[in-house]
Amino acid sequence: MSAGLLGRKVGMTQVYSPSGEVIPVTVIQAGPCHVLQLKTVERDGYEAVQLGYLDKPRRLASRCDRGQVATLDSKRQKRLSSAGAPLPPKADCEPKRFVREFRGSTEGLEVGQELGVDLFAEIKAVDVIGTSKGRGTAGAMKRHNFKGQRASHGVKKCHRHLGGTGCSAYPSRVLKGKKMPGRYGAARSTVRNLKVVGVDTDNQVMLVRGAIPGPNGGLVMIRQTNKVGTHVPG
Repeated sequence: MSAGLLGRKVGMTQVYSPSGEVIPVTVIQAGPCHVLQLKTVERDGYEAVQLGYLDKPRRLASRCDRGQVATLDSKRQKRLSSAGAPLPPKADCEPKRFVREFRGSTEGLEVGQELGVDLFAEIKAVDVIGTSKGRGTAGAMKRHNFKGQRASHGVKKCHRHLGGTGCSAYPSRVLKGKKMPGRYGAARSTVRNLKVVGVDTDNQVMLVRGAIPGPNGGLVMIRQTNKVGTHVPG
């Protein structure tokens, strides 16, 4: 498969290259992740691997969370077993807080297998997917970088306002997609083609050049970049 892991953003720092250059990096705790399920074309219509990260206490785990990682004694299971239907394999691990899928070939993977940050030891660049910081409801200047109204005498108490949004008599409506005030942030965001600066297999930590979405402690998905035909950033 194209390499992928789940992790948590630790924070930003800087390291020095052998030539003395200062490199800004983000520290990511990547893995260990358990393989919870393998999707196949025959059964699911596509190929993917489902990974789980961070154990969830049993007292907080619902029955469906526990049934995702272990076989439960249920009426449905007994009915399938008596009918001779094969039961899908289970990872036999603790319930997970963060579960996501990575599409691609599942060759060489098994349910219950544990994946670590050494998966990225030979990879030069990655894509990082996270949830951007939520900034609440924001105006057009903060949300879309509008310059605002003029600061002259002709503008009365609307210096930071949006301005005109209509289209006169035709089409007499606001066009869909118009940039306006609204919720800013708290959305899925992907940063592509980040150079992998270093991998620490002992502490399950990797360093990537530049910034990634979300606050410190935010959960992220890391995958081998699918951006082709471009130069890996230095």
